[in-house]
Amino acid sequence: MIPLIQNDGQLLLIPDFIAEDEAWRLCALFADELVWSSESVQIYGKSIQSPRLVSWYGDEEAIYRYSGVVHYPQLWHPVLYETKIRLESFTGQAFNSVLCNFYRDGNDSMGWHADNEKKLGINPFIGSMSLGETRTFRIRHRYTGEAHNIALGNGSLIIMAGRLQQYWRHCVPKSGKMRGARINLSFRKIVRSPPTQPG
Repeated sequence: MIPLIQNDGQLLLIPDFIAEDEAWRLCALFADELVWSSESVQIYGKSIQSPRLVSWYGDEEAIYRYSGVVHYPQLWHPVLYETKIRLESFTGQAFNSVLCNFYRDGNDSMGWHADNEKKLGINPFIGSMSLGETRTFRIRHRYTGEAHNIALGNGSLIIMAGRLQQYWRHCVPKSGKMRGARINLSFRKIVRSPPTQPG
């Protein structure tokens, strides 16, 4: 486990969380069997087509809203659920959902953002797994400008925890050199909203 960031949150890298052969197999399986969609998202008040395919799986109550889109979870794919259990055993954390991102080639990307929605709770713990082609993960401090470029290879895992989402933003830029596919599995826990008090 390699600590990459320890100020204003934690970012940890486990380069070989899943063995390479198994990771390639999982990438092909999920590309074929998960239900992928292309969606429109709201960015600064404008509706744009998301530059990747996405899928949302989880427990029934794990409803997630980001970029102006409400995601209702699909029931767990059995191998995806097994992957969740494996990650929970490794981290000691519980997850009830996973955001799956399918980067079909180097033209697909993820813009600058932080996973700081209220439904993720304060200081969320996120386990983000990479399957397939290596892509660059960029992360930058909101206030100091400190930045890191991290190569996320096949079978690698990054853990984002503590105050990281408050102080840092991250992205996956386009890569003209990449022609193969990458799947990112971002496991998280959606927090139930407290009941509304009668007025």
